[in-house]
Amino acid sequence: MKPVKNLFSAQAKEYKQFRPTYPVALYQRIYQEVLFKEHAWDCGTGNGQVAKELAKIFKKVAATDISQSQIAQAEHQDNITYTVSRAEQTNFASETFDSITVAQAIHWFDFELFYQEVARVSKPDALLAIWGYGLIQFNEATINTIIRHFYKEITGPYWDTERHYIDEAYQTIPFPFPEIQIKERFYINRDFTLSELAGYLNTWSSIQKYKLVNHLNPVNELLTSLQPYWQENKSQTATFPLFLRLGRIKK
Repeated sequence: MKPVKNLFSAQAKEYKQFRPTYPVALYQRIYQEVLFKEHAWDCGTGNGQVAKELAKIFKKVAATDISQSQIAQAEHQDNITYTVSRAEQTNFASETFDSITVAQAIHWFDFELFYQEVARVSKPDALLAIWGYGLIQFNEATINTIIRHFYKEITGPYWDTERHYIDEAYQTIPFPFPEIQIKERFYINRDFTLSELAGYLNTWSSIQKYKLVNHLNPVNELLTSLQPYWQENKSQTATFPLFLRLGRIKK
């Protein structure tokens, strides 16, 4: 089994505060394909952002993550059960779930073993929804150029190899279930001050690795480069492109 990479426990509080949330339109598109709304599994739940939304629709939600620190940040609800667990090996009974979701996490999994577990714990014709989001973008072209350089040239060598699946919009991951075609495009929009942008960037796993190796935070120099294009204490709207894949689990 692929070794666990627990890359987000140290910055769990910042992850909850600064990571973007997903738009209502994304959830609505997913729900169109869910046949029954009894029991959902949110795998790689992190701080429970997706689980909380699923709990509005499903009677019961099981939410799992390898990070106890991330789960400790979750908002608990009566119909959500949080468990520290690997994605590829759970204690769920066979044919339990009507829907399985994985947001910005599947690239860390052992694909073959995870899909075996998905097939085991899902009901016939359950839905698998996996999605993620790409590099942050702004309206100002110069800001985007600076951030792309930072992403590729400064932090690029410190990303784990799995990051390429994000860059390829999950189009190159294995996907063994009959796929539902998606015509819509989805985006995350969020306003950031410069300090909030720093908070978001500091949740990147590559930043944590850079700091361990070089004993300094590259975000500080980036902020200096961005200051001429960013009014103090003013927000700018960021956009993250979303990518979604949906599969019907046939048995």
